[in-house]
Amino acid sequence: MAVHEAAARLLEAERSKQAIPPLTETYPGITVDEAYHTQLEIIRRRVEDGAIVVGKKIGATSKAIQNMFGVHQPDYGHLLNDMMHTEGEVISLENFIQPKVEFEIAFKLKKDLKGPNVTVMDVIEATDYIAPAIEIIDSRIGDWKIAFEDTVADNGSSAAAVIGGKPAKLDGIDLAHIGMVAYKNGEMIDSGAGAAVLGSPLRSVAWLANSLGKYDVSLKAGEIILSGALTSAVEAEDQDTFTAEFDRIGSVSVTFKR
Repeated sequence: MAVHEAAARLLEAERSKQAIPPLTETYPGITVDEAYHTQLEIIRRRVEDGAIVVGKKIGATSKAIQNMFGVHQPDYGHLLNDMMHTEGEVISLENFIQPKVEFEIAFKLKKDLKGPNVTVMDVIEATDYIAPAIEIIDSRIGDWKIAFEDTVADNGSSAAAVIGGKPAKLDGIDLAHIGMVAYKNGEMIDSGAGAAVLGSPLRSVAWLANSLGKYDVSLKAGEIILSGALTSAVEAEDQDTFTAEFDRIGSVSVTFKR
């Protein structure tokens, strides 16, 4: 399988906003390892062009998301500086092909984490603070017809992120039971709890550190880590405003316009 060619195809799809057929059709037999190396090649090229890696994202952690996209294990991607937006910002839909939003808990790290053998206690000690977040996912694969290898190669189908609320220390917060209610244009659309994310967002971040360790990649002090969606993803359309309200750590919102 041609990792460099696949990376170039995905980068061109992102630039032109023209989706491509699934890599799993173009390159039958593509492995998960080849898909991750494709993702790393994309990030290498983006950094070479001036982008800065500011964090990582974990995807497909909840049963709701796995069922939605027909995948059965978590994946991950990289967050770059030009993907990050501020609370309440109006974001142009022209930046995306087929965007959806997910509601999650973000971690800001104060220490590096590198697998293998990273534990939940290691994550707690490495965390500076947590905050509510909205991840905007997008697929450079046409009509979201993705197998697991497709979303992995496509940077975990990540496109942008909004960090909101107020920074909160982990002290006294039970992340497994933290509640969240999501609203679209003022109407409640879903609710969830931290336990939906591999039992706890802390376990999710530990899983990420250990998975990345296989590729000699670490979670670094100062990085933002999106720990995975608490509920299903929701399609974003013109004039939509989404808000997620979390127990203890506040809310985050974003508005889209064509």
